[in-house]
Amino acid sequence: MAVSPPLSQSVGYGIVLGLGFLFALGMMTTTWVLKRYNNEVQTSEMFSTAGRTVKSGLVASAVVSSWTWAATLLQSSGVAYRYGVSGPFWYASGATVQILLFATLAIELKRRAPNAHTFLEVIRARYGLYAHLVFIVFGLMTNILVTAMLLTGGSAVVTSLTGMPTAAACFLLPVGVVMYTIMGGIRATFYTDYVHTVMIIVIIFIFAFTAYTTNANLGSPGKVYDLLKQAAIDHPVDGNSEGSYLTMRSKQGAIFFVINIVGNFGTVFMDNGYYNKAIAASPVHALPGYVMGGLSWFAIPFLAATTMGLSCLALETNPVFPTYPSRMPDADVTAGLVLPNAAVALLGKGGAAATLLLIFMAVTSASSAEYIAVSSIFTYDIYQTYWNPRASGKMLINMAHSFVVLYAFLLAAFSTGLYYAGISIGYLYLMMGGKL
Repeated sequence: MAVSPPLSQSVGYGIVLGLGFLFALGMMTTTWVLKRYNNEVQTSEMFSTAGRTVKSGLVASAVVSSWTWAATLLQSSGVAYRYGVSGPFWYASGATVQILLFATLAIELKRRAPNAHTFLEVIRARYGLYAHLVFIVFGLMTNILVTAMLLTGGSAVVTSLTGMPTAAACFLLPVGVVMYTIMGGIRATFYTDYVHTVMIIVIIFIFAFTAYTTNANLGSPGKVYDLLKQAAIDHPVDGNSEGSYLTMRSKQGAIFFVINIVGNFGTVFMDNGYYNKAIAASPVHALPGYVMGGLSWFAIPFLAATTMGLSCLALETNPVFPTYPSRMPDADVTAGLVLPNAAVALLGKGGAAATLLLIFMAVTSASSAEYIAVSSIFTYDIYQTYWNPRASGKMLINMAHSFVVLYAFLLAAFSTGLYYAGISIGYLYLMMGGKL
């Protein structure tokens, strides 16, 4: 039996379009203020590098926001639901080390190529034409995979919570992001990332305090513990010690850890978005910014998953759960619906609205970085390098704007196609590192 969504379609359209336009308006105002009082003109250089003067605090918040994909919240809750307490730890630890190691690469990039716009320019200067072309393909494929995960996961949650058609969500989620990205360039992503990160953390805290202190059905760690012990009796986890959800000895969890750590090395070191942020950072702030961002990020999937994934398991047998009396279908778990179902069980319509806001923030902040990353590759590594080496600054910024719009449209269409082909965020996430 189909479960009716807790929110109306009008709420979905209101958040997806309304908040997008609000951020665009805020960025328009910020751009005007900077131009009026700081004499800052939006050149192609400023669009791609923000003047190379961004301080460590903004760099750290941008790293946290860019690495907080829809998958960070949805997939981490899913692995907690599948494997128990080991899942959040394997997810968070398996994706933190890459950012910390990238900090070394960031400072070396600032030292050895202070005027670069993309990491591909460095590869071309060092290794020549063929290596440059190969890494352009690798870089673009990474960006396409990440953006597809953002849109498939985000649209699945929007559809689940509001009933908005998935295709509409895929095409409308990028609208506001494209607007403020074009208006403010990479500086816009730094400013909005800060706001997004604060809102994401606040919402996760609301979920955590509700689950472990105030909720009528849970309300304490002890109650959650007892319900998880009962869940292990009712449906033990294959490969976990004694089938328990409360053990770190999890065979499938360890396999996921390997997939996670291998796949995320590729999505960090081959994603031009992280190099963009390193390039935009002030030379003395690149290293501390990435170290702070990497260490801070660990808490987001760890707390989100140990709260929502375990709450989902604990509340499945309670009438407040959306799929009661049945367990969640495996397809819904793979699609990333553990977190929204747990939120509805915890907070009803308020939980659904908070989840919608949470996923909107995660999708838009990370996708903004992806649009800038792809636009920089097309503008500097393809257009200027092979098509028009004498392009003026005005032509370069026009091309950068055009590529942001074109890429956003193509990936919205691609993500819609993935939905109709039955490919969800879980499949795409595991595809990064291999086949589970």
